[in-house]
Amino acid sequence: MVIVWTIQLLLVPALSPLFIGIVRKVKARFQNRVGASICQPYKDLWKLFHKDEVISKDASWIFRFAPYLIFGTTLVIGASIPVFASIFSNNFLSDLLVVIYLIALGTFFLALAGMDTGSAFGGFGSSREMTVAALTEGGLMFSILALAFLAKSTNLFSIAGKIASLPLISFTPVILAFLAFLIAMLAETARFPFDNPATHLELTMIHEAMILEYSGKKLALIEWAAANKFLIFLTLGANLFFPWGIAASAGPGAILLGLILFAVKVLLLALFVAILESSIAKFRFFRLPDLLFISFILSVIAVSLII
Repeated sequence: MVIVWTIQLLLVPALSPLFIGIVRKVKARFQNRVGASICQPYKDLWKLFHKDEVISKDASWIFRFAPYLIFGTTLVIGASIPVFASIFSNNFLSDLLVVIYLIALGTFFLALAGMDTGSAFGGFGSSREMTVAALTEGGLMFSILALAFLAKSTNLFSIAGKIASLPLISFTPVILAFLAFLIAMLAETARFPFDNPATHLELTMIHEAMILEYSGKKLALIEWAAANKFLIFLTLGANLFFPWGIAASAGPGAILLGLILFAVKVLLLALFVAILESSIAKFRFFRLPDLLFISFILSVIAVSLII
């Protein structure tokens, strides 16, 4: 059990840069470019961890403390969600509301850090980030709440176990909830059509605007935390809405099968995100509430079909 828990704890931070690299590679191929290696994010993190830091004299303790808290929350969330096994259902950190509030906590401190140095870029980036986050929370919470009603539990491990045993005829509300979750995932992870994770253009950037003042080790932690968050949402989408193959015991065979199916499901979802980002343009900021409202309506419909 200790070995399984250790794997659970280390898997998200170990694999998250790889999936960022895969998404970038697929997008490069769609643009008729060779693109960097899928391992390039690991090299970038290594380089940043060995660079010196430049910190504004106006920065407070929030600016210095935020990267550690943001990265720490992603580690806690990664250890509290069903990744490849559903045998940790007694984990009190795996409650639906606890996980969502931990995600919101990281977003809150990232926005605070963006404003802390008084940078104009950080200020408008933080303002946009909190606007999008406030509109996203409803769709995100209700999409998973629909599964909680089906499972009669708010524990994510219990939800995964229950959804895996449902007959296919009962999957209509699950599919609607997944579509709502998918929209919320793109917003929370700063992907198209909400944000461009590769831009530094003043008029469009949200996430990048908040971290422009960071450098060196603190920038590495924030970039790593963003990759962790992306993989966390991919994992939630794959293992809550399509939880087949998750290990229900600590046996070596079940764990190995769970790891393989986890990798396949998350890879397919990451490829979908990459193809989607290569097929659409970024929306104007004032069109984003309409899309997030669709997410909320879909999740409400899913809940109404269940209760």
